[in-house]
Amino acid sequence: MTGLSRSSADLDPRRRRILYRCWHRGIREMDLVFGQFAEEQIATLSDAELDELEAVMAEEDQDLNRWITGADPVPQHLQTPMFQRIAAYRPDFDLVTKESLDEKFGRSE
Repeated sequence: MTGLSRSSADLDPRRRRILYRCWHRGIREMDLVFGQFAEEQIATLSDAELDELEAVMAEEDQDLNRWITGADPVPQHLQTPMFQRIAAYRPDFDLVTKESLDEKFGRSE
């Protein structure tokens, strides 16, 4: 999936803002990692976890990309459970088609 598929209507303003920021990072690779991670996790994250997520999001995209891909070592201040969860997340890069959306959402013709 390469775009927002979760509605933010049921989220509080802070979670909506974070979800939006996750999908609008600056470089597409990080949009996909953070956006899809947030779509799956945002509704269940605690306030402390949201704080941690926002701290990670404050880093530069180029740096995050190198740390997440393992090109550079992760700095000490980001060696946290939240960063590990984000780095371990594998986004879905499948081509989006009408059929794939129907399958994902259980729709039939």
